[in-house]
Amino acid sequence: MTAPTEGPEKAQTEQKSPPTSAAERAAPASSRAADFGIDTTAKSTGEAIRGYLVSLRSGDLGALPALLGLLALFVLFTALAPDTFPSLLNLANLLQQGAGQTIIAMGLVFVLLTGEIDLAAGTASGLTASVMALHLVSNGNLLGAMGTPVFLLFAVVIVVAIVLAVLLKIWAGAIASAGALLLLVIGFPPNPWLEMLLAVLVGVVIGCLTGFLVAKVGMPSFVVTLALFIAWQGVILQLIGDGGTLGLRDPVIAAVANGNLSTLGSWILFVVAAGGYAAVMLNRQVSRRKLGLVAQPTGLVLIKTIAVVVLAAVATYLLTVNRSPGQLPISGVPYVVPLVLVLLVAGTYVLDRTRFGRHVYAVGGNREAARRAGIDVVRIRAAVFVISTAFAAIGAIVYSSKVGSVSPSAGGGNTLLFAVGGAVIGGTSLFGGRGRISNAVIGGAVLAMVNNGLGLLGQPASVVFLVNGIVLLLAAGVDVLSRRRSAVAGR
Repeated sequence: MTAPTEGPEKAQTEQKSPPTSAAERAAPASSRAADFGIDTTAKSTGEAIRGYLVSLRSGDLGALPALLGLLALFVLFTALAPDTFPSLLNLANLLQQGAGQTIIAMGLVFVLLTGEIDLAAGTASGLTASVMALHLVSNGNLLGAMGTPVFLLFAVVIVVAIVLAVLLKIWAGAIASAGALLLLVIGFPPNPWLEMLLAVLVGVVIGCLTGFLVAKVGMPSFVVTLALFIAWQGVILQLIGDGGTLGLRDPVIAAVANGNLSTLGSWILFVVAAGGYAAVMLNRQVSRRKLGLVAQPTGLVLIKTIAVVVLAAVATYLLTVNRSPGQLPISGVPYVVPLVLVLLVAGTYVLDRTRFGRHVYAVGGNREAARRAGIDVVRIRAAVFVISTAFAAIGAIVYSSKVGSVSPSAGGGNTLLFAVGGAVIGGTSLFGGRGRISNAVIGGAVLAMVNNGLGLLGQPASVVFLVNGIVLLLAAGVDVLSRRRSAVAGR
């Protein structure tokens, strides 16, 4: 009898078996990747450009509309107010004016990516600013400033937040809330750094409460955050008093939004930021090519990197020029710039390079599919609210520093609307699953430029509100149309 021939199934099995010998393990990564059906074809410049155009036609616009709008607004306001708008003093002031709301918008991106909304981010930021200011003006005596009943209730709320964070397995939130309780109970003399830390920790406490109600209890985020928007406004009134104002006269807190780096410090920031960006981009390019993965053309990556570095160098040079109209010189990059950059880098890293970030996008894309894939959807949905209110507290520190005081209207009014608007205008989808932290920075710049330019032109508040509303409506319309286009294209 002849031996049976080996069937095609066995041959395929042998071809797909993992490398076991030293020679097989040393084989090029591209050949091993091909065994698993990974596309290892490097793109040419033409292919990369055509691919980008296809993405645009398919509805994946990203931040392009906001960038084009930003450029158009700059040209428009420069033409209408050539003596004031493009001046170095005004451009630096524009960065400082919009930083607080932009930071709040950066935190809201995490919530929007999961398909939720946080309407309480504005008044939550105002509450954290109120606690910070109250501690400062009362010389560290929060018990005397709040009164015993309110102080004890505040401590109980923090304890509840710790318990809820533990139940949700948000360990960072539990530790931060415990830190807030420790600072509250032990007390400390007026110290700007500890007071700003207390504000951020109180923001985490608020986020734990909100996240539990939305993710664990299952209440709609719109209803929960709308109710908390009103509730936190009442707490602010209780702490400050109707018609009262708490001044922030500490030089460290005042410098957060009004101070500038030295000329040397500005150039050091440029070297660190631009050098870090170039290193990351080039390292990613080399790594992808070494692993045999699809990579953009090296020439195109170099052009993009050089363009960013050159723009950063020009901006740094202009900001180090004396921009004061008087005798006292004013120069250097505002402190809010490195603050926003640090938050931008940290947020981008979390969303792009961590498992948590991938889970955030997964939950926003399809919550049920994410649950079936083993993702702890409840924990992810709660955690984004913790991040949002922590960012809101940082934004509160910045905008309170800019105005130099905290009033009962802190965080109310337009703060939340502009923060949500900044995230949406920059390209973050209100339907979840699509957006980046950088979108909030771009959208915040658009709104800051609109408000600044219309203010320089002497337009009344009615016109400012009308234009902001139209801009936000256009951004929402672009989001809907791009999603519809993506659905048609099957993306």
